[in-house]
Amino acid sequence: MKLLTALAVVSSLSTLSGTLGFKLPPRVHVPRSISEFRARHPYEAQHEARNVVTIRSSANDTDDISDEFVKGLHAANHGGTLHLLLNETYVIGKALDLTFLDNIHVRLDGEIAFTTDKSYWLANGFHHPFQNATTFWKWGGPNIKIYGKGTLNGNGESWWAYTTDTSLRPILFYAQNTTNLQIEGIHFKDSPCWNNLIVTSKNTSFKDVVVTASAQKSGVHPKNTDVLDSLNLDTLTMERIWSHVGDDCFSPKPNTSNIHVNDLYCVGGNGVSLGSIGQYSGVYDYIKNVPIENVWVMNSNYGALLKSWAGPDVGYGIIDNVTFRNVYSGGNQYLGSIDSCYYLVDSSECAKYPSQVNVTNIRFENFTGYNNGEEGNVVASLVCGASSVCENITFVDWNVKSACGGDPVYICDGITGDIGVPCVNSSDPIAVSAKKATCTVTDAVATATPWL
Repeated sequence: MKLLTALAVVSSLSTLSGTLGFKLPPRVHVPRSISEFRARHPYEAQHEARNVVTIRSSANDTDDISDEFVKGLHAANHGGTLHLLLNETYVIGKALDLTFLDNIHVRLDGEIAFTTDKSYWLANGFHHPFQNATTFWKWGGPNIKIYGKGTLNGNGESWWAYTTDTSLRPILFYAQNTTNLQIEGIHFKDSPCWNNLIVTSKNTSFKDVVVTASAQKSGVHPKNTDVLDSLNLDTLTMERIWSHVGDDCFSPKPNTSNIHVNDLYCVGGNGVSLGSIGQYSGVYDYIKNVPIENVWVMNSNYGALLKSWAGPDVGYGIIDNVTFRNVYSGGNQYLGSIDSCYYLVDSSECAKYPSQVNVTNIRFENFTGYNNGEEGNVVASLVCGASSVCENITFVDWNVKSACGGDPVYICDGITGDIGVPCVNSSDPIAVSAKKATCTVTDAVATATPWL
């Protein structure tokens, strides 16, 4: 999701109960918590015959070991492993340029925790021009592997509560110019902003990773805590991911191609997104060649979403050759969506300055579940800009229901061709009536099972 001004989407780890007009079948062998996720997808770090380097841990939460950390990386570089030990905390309080790395492993079994000195980070964090991003550190180089059972802790709650709206909240993990970057097993916890931004890289993989963001104080909510964003990235694999954040569970950005997502569990936030793209005036963006399969999305704004910018000074591009397959979508506003009127642009502005991003060869296959009733009986909304081509978009094997009890309705505006299910324009009386038939579906307590 866009940085800075985006409103946080907050959902609890919960299930819908009490007002559904139909009985849902049980979902077998689906994790209902992080512990169940780990039980279903156990991760054990493999022993490797490499030179192992260790460093001292922090004595307390203000004991900054940044210098020791960099020295440890230099010592382990070119074939070794830096091991951060179990039950130890390593506090980072300095912005670190780690783009010198080459053939190094970092085994994270303890916790890396960033300080909450906002004045320092705002003055010294690394800046990237894309959406005015800022980062604690930057990693770079070939053949980097970060793995283990430890935690990367951004201490984000103090940032989410920070009242200066123009402040740039740091991204938890940023990498540029990498080849064969592997991240396995670790827990990304409470990032101030996006959890990951990978830029100008090739062959990146995330496997068996947990990503969470939650606040302890009343009235404080995670902001813009996307699991992963990317820019100019070729070949990305994400497998066995548990996400409970306040934003996109997956959100590749411009010029990302050859993506494969498999076994993604997504609780709350904005669902599984492609984009947004087409933000910058005169710039061509693309997202291509994307199979996303075996996904569970619960209590989110969307199940599967493709989004592009509209407005007077936007770019152009294409989202092409995308398949969402085997998706269980429960309690989401829309189970499938194309949004060509992004970001915070009203319908009149979109009509005057429509998106210039084409959306082609998109397949939504084998979806089950139900919506949350906020849009009545509408379960999918496909809206294409007047200046764009949206074609060869198909819905196959959809067995979805409306929480409000009516027949599920699909909306198509500007879509070329048959999509495989009956689809009506948003101004059609069927669509208008369906959207008015809203209902309220109550969330159960957090101890309830999120997957039905």
